[in-house]
Amino acid sequence: MDNKKLAGDIVRLVGGEENINDLVHCATRLRFSLKDSKKAERETLEKHEGVITVVESGGQFQVVVGSHVANVYSEIVKNTTFLNKTASESGENGQKVSAVSKVFEVISGSFSPLIPAMAGSGMLKALLTVLTLVGWLSDTSDTYMILSAAGNAVFYFLPIFLGITLGLKLKTNPYVAGAIGAALMEPNFTGLLDKGTESSFLGIPVVLMNYSSSVFPIFIAISIYALLDKLLKKIILKDLQIFLVPMISLMIMVPLSAMAFGPFGTTVGDWIASGVTWLIDFSGILSGIVLGGGMTFMVVLGLHWGFTPITLQNINNGGDPIEAMAAAAVFAQIGVALGIFFKAKKDKSLRSIAGSSGITGLLAGVTEPIVYGLILRYKRVIPIVIIAGAIGGAINGHFGVKYTAYVFHNIFSIPVEKPTGIFVISMILSLGVGFILTWIFGYESKGKGKVVESAEVTEAEPQTVQPAVAGGSAMEIKKEQIYSPLTGRVLPLSAVPDEAFSTGAMGKGLAIMPGEGVVVAPIAGVVSSLFPTGHAIGLTSAAGTEILIHVGVNTVALKGEHFNPVIKEGDVVKQGDLLIEFDIEQIQAAGYQTITPVIVTLTPQEVEIFETDKKSAQLGDVLLTLI
Repeated sequence: MDNKKLAGDIVRLVGGEENINDLVHCATRLRFSLKDSKKAERETLEKHEGVITVVESGGQFQVVVGSHVANVYSEIVKNTTFLNKTASESGENGQKVSAVSKVFEVISGSFSPLIPAMAGSGMLKALLTVLTLVGWLSDTSDTYMILSAAGNAVFYFLPIFLGITLGLKLKTNPYVAGAIGAALMEPNFTGLLDKGTESSFLGIPVVLMNYSSSVFPIFIAISIYALLDKLLKKIILKDLQIFLVPMISLMIMVPLSAMAFGPFGTTVGDWIASGVTWLIDFSGILSGIVLGGGMTFMVVLGLHWGFTPITLQNINNGGDPIEAMAAAAVFAQIGVALGIFFKAKKDKSLRSIAGSSGITGLLAGVTEPIVYGLILRYKRVIPIVIIAGAIGGAINGHFGVKYTAYVFHNIFSIPVEKPTGIFVISMILSLGVGFILTWIFGYESKGKGKVVESAEVTEAEPQTVQPAVAGGSAMEIKKEQIYSPLTGRVLPLSAVPDEAFSTGAMGKGLAIMPGEGVVVAPIAGVVSSLFPTGHAIGLTSAAGTEILIHVGVNTVALKGEHFNPVIKEGDVVKQGDLLIEFDIEQIQAAGYQTITPVIVTLTPQEVEIFETDKKSAQLGDVLLTLI
């Protein structure tokens, strides 16, 4: 799809330029900070052909578009002006965000712009490791030294880069923030280390440390600087602010960072890293199971950003066990993708997604297309990716494998994992188990189609019609009928007061205003999904057609009250079997409408859907006809 059109559609669907406070991107996601996330049309975005999925996490509205995200981001920047606005012009985000969410948002917003530089530098370090191992390059040669400088620079000067990105994220002067980080690495300051580990400033003792590659000290320093910057701008005459505010900020923040924030941040970072290491030493296997099995879902929730500062701190101290264990999740995801590719022999579209995303994961370590395009769609593979990741994670945890450079986990980054041999074995197992279990148990879709692989459904097979055509030959046309699951008035979907249904974004169909609190099966098939609250149910017919029945609008808020599902997910049902009982009067008394969309969410091939012209329906009346 054209990147310019996709960029324009995304900006419009997140509520327009006026609803955007800020935007950054990582390897596959556009990370928006919105003034009001309720204005974003999430359902429509998720259905957009250029969007893999949408995630709301850590105070961010994240639109996952894939590995061409940088191109889409560039188009947004070129065709909008919100990124050039000042904080006062763009306004404050009116949404209430928890302190924890705010911390994660700041961490992710600070590291996201640096990921390409860190990943590229890490891969360069991995390449140098390979070249020296095979004897093609000496680690004492000038060529090695120059390339090593290119690979080490972003990590060595991380306090400077983080100062700049933190300054941008906290809406303060990013270059003054970067200068604070740079001061801790300036030769006059680092030269003091030659005299010992202690010095003084105006008679006040200063504990000297090496701040190269450090993370926590600059986070603390720039957070305090952001507050100081605002205070100074309130009390200093506007005409003098251009030089006085930066000058006073540097005069205060650099000594404070050297005397307090730096040592404190370093100590806190060491404590956290030591705590994590102790936990891993206590039970490497258990830690590996949790990280290897759970990292896929930590990424979905945005919780993985909490590990980034610890990981960088550990790398600076010799190696990080967290990412070594988490790497198993990446290879488990790749195994699942390859398993789906070989399993879905008749589905060219699915094979295309699985094959391309699997290869991208293997070669580049970018697995969001696998997570959002396959794993979260096909729920049967969720336990598979957990098991496969847990096995590899447990092995790496038990044998103390460490990640020695910041890279994306892929086949080219293997040399940065030590001991390499153990890591290779664990990754082969994670990938292999993911592949084999997916091949054996298959997959089933979540949201965009479920594949019925085990249930035998023999009733209500699609009818075959053979109309005459020119020349006397016949052409087969398959017809499938969807029967009314409720008794009541038949209404168009446009009558449903919920845009996800009324716009047709969820699929085509009709709505019924029920007269009785009973839902029966509109087709013979399998109960492919049942919401825990009992207000909505999905069924898959023998032909692969998926039907969604959603009783009421926003009735999920009732948390199951007044609903009584009499079947469970995975049950095989006949057309007309009782599915759900619900209390119309109690639901309406609670302030909710009971209008019920009946929607065709997926068909195995392109079909035409014909709606009944009746104004009312009884149980078992033909509601929709698919040809």
